[in-house]
Amino acid sequence: MPGYLVIYNRKSRDWSVQEFEGPDGHKQALLRRLELEHERTDFDIEIASLNSESLDNVKRTHSRYFEGRERLFA
Repeated sequence: MPGYLVIYNRKSRDWSVQEFEGPDGHKQALLRRLELEHERTDFDIEIASLNSESLDNVKRTHSRYFEGRERLFA
């Protein structure tokens, strides 16, 4: 199942999303989330890994992550 990594700034509501395709995409998204959480120094940044058949479904079910502007996070 595909996985999606969402990085969300709680203060600005800016967000970024990365898709991990393939049957183990959800596992890749989770592993990347754990890496980023380990490195995180700004706790206003929320990092989520979500599983869904499509990004449209993720945007519908987790709409709060997509209210602000799309940005690229380092």
